[in-house]
Amino acid sequence: MITRDPDAFARFAQTVPADAPACPKAVFLVAPEGFALACESASDNRYMDLQRVVDAPRALAQHRGLHRALAASLPAICFAGDPATPDAVFPNNVFASAPGRVLIARMRHPVRQREAQREDIRGFFTGTLGYALHDLRERPGVGELTGSMVIDRARRIGFCGLSERCDEAGAAAMHAAFDLRATLLFDLAPGEYHANVVLSVLAGRAVSICADGFADPGVPAAIGALYPHAIFLDAAERAAFAGNCIAPTADAVWMSQTAADTLRPARRAGFERAGFAVRSVPLDEIEKAGGSLRCCVGEIY
Repeated sequence: MITRDPDAFARFAQTVPADAPACPKAVFLVAPEGFALACESASDNRYMDLQRVVDAPRALAQHRGLHRALAASLPAICFAGDPATPDAVFPNNVFASAPGRVLIARMRHPVRQREAQREDIRGFFTGTLGYALHDLRERPGVGELTGSMVIDRARRIGFCGLSERCDEAGAAAMHAAFDLRATLLFDLAPGEYHANVVLSVLAGRAVSICADGFADPGVPAAIGALYPHAIFLDAAERAAFAGNCIAPTADAVWMSQTAADTLRPARRAGFERAGFAVRSVPLDEIEKAGGSLRCCVGEIY
């Protein structure tokens, strides 16, 4: 099922068993070598400001801190960066996986399209892990993988935010490549570029939602009703990237230090009621590029 009807989607989703792994078996990152702001990416990312000065060594140090912190919880692989691809610090948009499959995205901007040409990441999945390749550059449409498509892995259902970075053809290609049972399509609010900045499914049992990031307020309400724990974040928390969070293990939700510091006490308590400790690392230098912790983390299923 691929639909824009949240009620029809909800009726179907309520019948779907949670019979797949809810969390990844490992994660991967790409180091921010030669970290810089990409003008093309800034054209449709309101979280970027090209007037800001970036400190590349500080970004690299913060990224190493993220790698070390994640590696204490599950296997975490970091690929070398490339100064020719300054946005490569956000690999989850370009490379993603489902059990036995690796996906390569058809990206919107040429600066991101260059990332998809990397043979090392592709070879790791296809050669080392033996995954089948699903190269979406061969399909119509634009779809920036787990930036645009937020997935409940346990139920194999997707929530796809449409914007300049993802159209309906791209959403259909991702739906098939991720082998999803159902995908809900919705328009993001003007100025939003990726669904994973305003929505996250956490270990299949909770969801964090920035309702102001959706064009239709009925959609986040319908998504929240699907889960026993729904944490609704406000505009200030969204702007601090609290919505760009991830639960790589069943017991913790990860976000940047700036995001964690901005969380209202009620929201922190909501994560804790859902069984998650809130963990964070400083990423404010990397956040100048318009993404945060979840964007830095690719998942291996």
